[in-house]
Amino acid sequence: MNQAKIPFKSALTPIIFLIVLVLYGLILRPQFLGQDALPLEITFILAAIITIIQLVWMGHSWIEIQKSIVKKLASAMPAWFIIFSIGILISSWIVSGTIPMLVYYGIKIIHPSYIYFFAFIVPIIFSTMTGTSWGSVGTVGIVIVGIATVLGANLGITVGAIVGGAFFGDKMSPLSDTTNIAAMATGVDLYDHIHSMTYTTFPSALIAAIIYVVLGFIYPPLSQNLETLSTLAFLNGLQSIFTFNILLVIPPLVVLIGSLKRMPTLPVMFISIGSASFLALAIQPFSLEQIIASLHKGFHTDMAPWATSLPLEVMELVNRGGLYYLAEAVITAMIIFIFIGAMDHINAMPIVIDKVFRFAQSRSATILSTLVATAFTNAMTSNQYATTFIVGDAFKTKFDQLKIHRKVLSRSLEDTGTMLESIVPWTPTALFIVMTLGVPVSEYWHWQFLSLINFMIAPALAITGIGCFYNEKNSL
Repeated sequence: MNQAKIPFKSALTPIIFLIVLVLYGLILRPQFLGQDALPLEITFILAAIITIIQLVWMGHSWIEIQKSIVKKLASAMPAWFIIFSIGILISSWIVSGTIPMLVYYGIKIIHPSYIYFFAFIVPIIFSTMTGTSWGSVGTVGIVIVGIATVLGANLGITVGAIVGGAFFGDKMSPLSDTTNIAAMATGVDLYDHIHSMTYTTFPSALIAAIIYVVLGFIYPPLSQNLETLSTLAFLNGLQSIFTFNILLVIPPLVVLIGSLKRMPTLPVMFISIGSASFLALAIQPFSLEQIIASLHKGFHTDMAPWATSLPLEVMELVNRGGLYYLAEAVITAMIIFIFIGAMDHINAMPIVIDKVFRFAQSRSATILSTLVATAFTNAMTSNQYATTFIVGDAFKTKFDQLKIHRKVLSRSLEDTGTMLESIVPWTPTALFIVMTLGVPVSEYWHWQFLSLINFMIAPALAITGIGCFYNEKNSL
């Protein structure tokens, strides 16, 4: 349908309805009315219903609207295959012993003088291998906070480092749901998206790592003894379940090599899953039935009855994965796509963006506008899934018109979206961090250098044009 035939107010109406629903359901209810927030899925179902009613009232048939929705859903199918595969991959890496081994030796090499540096690096390893920031915070994060507490280290710095390291992997891992969804929402190849993010995330991580090393000498731990009972119990718990072997690095190496060579994502994942499953059968004391059950429903310590009295942190680390591990993310994405697909029928988002951001005629202004819109939307919705789809869909046409590669758009969605969630106090992510690690946002946010530095580097690249891939054609 020709955009010129759709009045601006008609295009704006579904967006206003969504904003009202978000303000009421996700902000007013939990923050001011003392009520539970509306589930994000219900919020977008209501928004989709209102949008469809509006379209029917405008004279569009249900068949036309349905075709637009189905087209939008179909465009995301390859990415959903990948997201389902991620859960299987994670469980295969656990049952093989790969993830437990990496965490085990990561903890073993921590030195008290570099506690903040390792509080940053160890979650980077874990979150990159698993693609989960929450999982990293809730497992190795708990262990590191326990170590820091015993050593008398500054917990604000420690938690800031842990969260930054965890979110490094949430951005850079090909297993991350937010990373895959950002690529999906913008129509960008997954590895192109990750490559684009290296321009902002790697420098941020390098600078942050240097700062954490320096802080280890400015705010040194009061004790230098790492042989704590809780740490030893955690390490012994991992060893009691799994057998460690150098061959267990093969599954992540497969993903790393596939990423570097830009090989198709799904085949690479299944090769890694296959290698991990074979290693689990060859090295670990699990039966073929247990390995299959792990791939299906996720690994569980019940599969290792010989390991008794396991610390809670060990169970939180390994009890995860499986085919349905990220099913909620897929369902949420589908519902959001129904709303966006309905709006697509009248090209609502491009019309609104063209009107609201008419001032942004240059490439740098467009990228900066994306960064600002992403930060605002994420802070308002408290959800990166919603932010990615809303802002990504809104700016795709503008980026194409100005010949800015969409991988800059997908990167921007994470630079001020994914990176923002841990330092905005009312987001579920921040609440989870506070509840899990026991340190208020007010005490750690200014030590979360990965995000803070990233917030400076991303606009700087937009202004200078460095790493913006101008005139490079989209690969999809």
